[in-house]
Amino acid sequence: MPRRRTSSSSSSTGSTTGATGTTAAPRNRTPQPVRIRRRSFGDFVKAFFAFVALAVLLVGVPGALATQIGWPLPNGVPSLDWLQQEITVHTFLNILTVIVWMAWAQFTACVLVEMKAALSGVGVPGRVPGAGPSQLLARQLVAALLLVGATAASLTPGLSQLGHSYDANQKPTVAAAQATPGLFAQQQDQAAGAAAALAEQASHAAAHADAGGSTAKQGDTKYYRIQPPEGRHHDSLWEIAQRHLGDGRRYKEIFELNKDRVQPDGSKLSEASLIRPGWIMEMPGDARGGELVEMPDEAPNVSPDVQQQISDYAQTGDHAQGGGGSGAQGGGHEHAGGGATQVSVPDQQRPDPGTGHQQATGIGAESDSSFGLPEALLTAPLLAAGLLGALGRRRRQALWQSAFGSIGGRRGMEPPTPSGDAQDVQDALLVGADPEGVRLLDRSLRGLAASLAEESRALPVVYAAWLSNGDLHLQLAQPAGKPPAPWQQGQDQTFWMLSRTDAERYEDVDTAAPYPGLVSLGTMDDSRLLLNLEAVPGIVSLSGREADRAAVFASVAAELATNGWSDRMTITLVGFGEDLTPLAPNRIRHLEDIEALVETMEAETRQRRGALGAAGHDSVLTGRTGPAQHTRWAPHLVLLAAQPSAEDAVKLAELAADASRLGIGYLVGTETGDLPGAAWEMEITGQGKLLAPLLGLELDAQLLPVAQQRAVVELFVEADPESRPEGGPANTPPFLVDISEQGRPAVYARLVGPYEIIGLDNPDGERSALLHEALALLLLHREGVHPRVLSSALWPRGVTDDVRESLLERLRAWLGTDTDGTPRLTTDSSGRLTLAKTVVSDLDVLRSLYHEATQGKGVGSRAVRGRLLTDALVLVRGPLLADRPEGRYRWLTHEIVDAQLPLLVADTGLALCEFHMEKNRAEKAIEALQAALRTAPADERLWHELLRATHATGDSDRLTALATDLIGRSGARGLPPRTEALLDELLPAWRDAIAAVG
Repeated sequence: MPRRRTSSSSSSTGSTTGATGTTAAPRNRTPQPVRIRRRSFGDFVKAFFAFVALAVLLVGVPGALATQIGWPLPNGVPSLDWLQQEITVHTFLNILTVIVWMAWAQFTACVLVEMKAALSGVGVPGRVPGAGPSQLLARQLVAALLLVGATAASLTPGLSQLGHSYDANQKPTVAAAQATPGLFAQQQDQAAGAAAALAEQASHAAAHADAGGSTAKQGDTKYYRIQPPEGRHHDSLWEIAQRHLGDGRRYKEIFELNKDRVQPDGSKLSEASLIRPGWIMEMPGDARGGELVEMPDEAPNVSPDVQQQISDYAQTGDHAQGGGGSGAQGGGHEHAGGGATQVSVPDQQRPDPGTGHQQATGIGAESDSSFGLPEALLTAPLLAAGLLGALGRRRRQALWQSAFGSIGGRRGMEPPTPSGDAQDVQDALLVGADPEGVRLLDRSLRGLAASLAEESRALPVVYAAWLSNGDLHLQLAQPAGKPPAPWQQGQDQTFWMLSRTDAERYEDVDTAAPYPGLVSLGTMDDSRLLLNLEAVPGIVSLSGREADRAAVFASVAAELATNGWSDRMTITLVGFGEDLTPLAPNRIRHLEDIEALVETMEAETRQRRGALGAAGHDSVLTGRTGPAQHTRWAPHLVLLAAQPSAEDAVKLAELAADASRLGIGYLVGTETGDLPGAAWEMEITGQGKLLAPLLGLELDAQLLPVAQQRAVVELFVEADPESRPEGGPANTPPFLVDISEQGRPAVYARLVGPYEIIGLDNPDGERSALLHEALALLLLHREGVHPRVLSSALWPRGVTDDVRESLLERLRAWLGTDTDGTPRLTTDSSGRLTLAKTVVSDLDVLRSLYHEATQGKGVGSRAVRGRLLTDALVLVRGPLLADRPEGRYRWLTHEIVDAQLPLLVADTGLALCEFHMEKNRAEKAIEALQAALRTAPADERLWHELLRATHATGDSDRLTALATDLIGRSGARGLPPRTEALLDELLPAWRDAIAAVG
């Protein structure tokens, strides 16, 4: 018989034609049923005795020891006399009791280790030191007990594949149609055709099941052919080992026998979790299983083609390495090179199958101690950066609205100071945020889109992105050729990689965000996974306890609503998140039930299909970054936390069949883990693990628990100016200075303008800049600064505990003590660092003078008000920290003080102008306004009052010159409408006058 060629053109063994006429037959496949071993009466007997044995060993032994013998150890510290006493029977029994207790503890640890491994469904159990026979006994008892409860497959989500071959020369396989409905379909009738083809394939498989299988001889070399999906069941190495080797944990033996060997379709096995129907696996010699274990020369019930494939595969027993892919970096295996689209870890971060995953902290070199701050936000740098940026924008918006009178009562003052959980969450955002990482991610993706547009190339479909040690890895749905520079090809043709150093060279480009649907799911071995929800070929389902699912949904919603790599999108929340809308009212909408969701999405799906067809685009990606940019290309991401009914689930599956082409993504919660139309399935555990075992993914999930969710929302609500009653009282500054002669401070820092410190000697020259920066942060936050916030501000990339403590000791020593011996740097009851009232800044004095003039003594005394306002304006010497060194004080980007200070100075100038105009002192009013404009030149209110004060002088030439200056400052944008209206009132012929002058 001639040897079979393995090219794609000759690998198809048959075809099945659906209603649409498309060929949907799998390649290199003779359908064979996967027969799951039925549980017998003997299995139940074994499970019962295993339960009894475990109960006796785990509960009975310690109970008997506690009740019959009691505490075996001495109740006090043994003396020398006690050691010289004769050993009695009682002493000997106590020694034996201690030994039994230790043996029981070791056995209990073995049971817990084995139980965890069995229930998780992935990985080889950890080895308990010195517990060989004990752990073996525990393994056998646990296996017997779980045998009747669930199979290995039912203990893990059914995610055997995230995608299938995108071979350009052939149609998708039936398995692809079943696992990812609508992935290649562009209309609903095509999805229906794939379903019909699947039904016919299932009937062939059932007929073959009745015909029987192949035979085997014990001890010969044996082979197993990976079976196609049957219903919702997908084959896996774990299940193969469970059926044919008696222990699913022996899957690694099968993996080692077959890794990197060329399969009939030309690809290779590179990960124990990624196998495909039609592949051949060499089995260990003790494999059993009759009809499912096939040998090359003794398999009469399989086709000649399959026999030839097995024979060819047997010739690769030396595990010859094939070419065609880039080598693994750092000892990993090659990624399967047959065009498969799987979400897998970049090579340099891929763990060895069966080993545990280290927990990624995401907080640099900081200590594991969270100092009481929410750990969920400390380890979510992209989410924290998005929330922090959105909160800052909301607070700035509130300041400007209050300054222009849209919302009364908060002019130039501090926003409300958070407390309790909200304060802890704000500190956690400051510590955990990685704005630089967000900036690099955004620039990298937009830069990639711009480069591809210059080369007239379409954007590739991206399933996932990995952030690993500062590098960005994009995982493509299919090979897309050579990436544009400075991008490089990763471990194979489906990975594009950009190093951090190359990403830092990108500048801002004016192009649409190419992948706005990326959202963080968690970390794996210090690599952060971002899943592109809008590119998923169907529904993503999430199973687990309701509270755990809610934490995942809240995290996804919050990041999508505030992330920095998306221009615009719509996020529809169903079954949760009604209180999340304050995070981004323009992005988030909440629907009451699934019925409203289905009605909405049916209409939008039709609209998007029509828009794409009219524009001549295949998908949103081909139109997102071209000249036809439009809001219709923005993604719509649906987060459905409620379990849909069977009927609703079918409707959602039909809608999701074409969703990835339209830029619509679905994340749906399920209690059972079994959701029709789910292309990708995940599970969240009570330990915070996000599992996709058959993909080899075990992530430390990114969560936003309900307590932190409420605190985050509270921060946004408090920052919203509309949440305050109009005309309410102004906020009192968090720290008021005694401005009388008796209140002279011991340490005075000048922050408004060049940074100066009066009352302290200069510290050690090498550490002077660091200590000055730490003091400035403390002076700007008189309510207190968390130690982790201080250290993350000074060392954004992380710092160890000893370095932080050394800095605090030096800071305490530098600030010293007051005359009564009280330290000037103390720690309050919440652990936050606070300064003594004798340490004051000019910004504190400026706020106190303005507050006293407008709400204190100046209200009842005109003379006092004028003196206080004049003294306040004299303090202004320039912008905040005008001479700060480059590269330091980056934490100011998280602050709103740069917006508060100009508004406070403008309010002070306006109040002093009003004070002088009451006595018709126009020149004094002009002098006050000009002093304020030096710090707040963009404040329109100051220019309006300056026009009025200049008009009051009666000098029309002077007014015309001022109007000309204003027009010159406005540039191409022209004068604001209100300024034009004011000039029409004060100088009706200003246009002609300015034209004559200019």
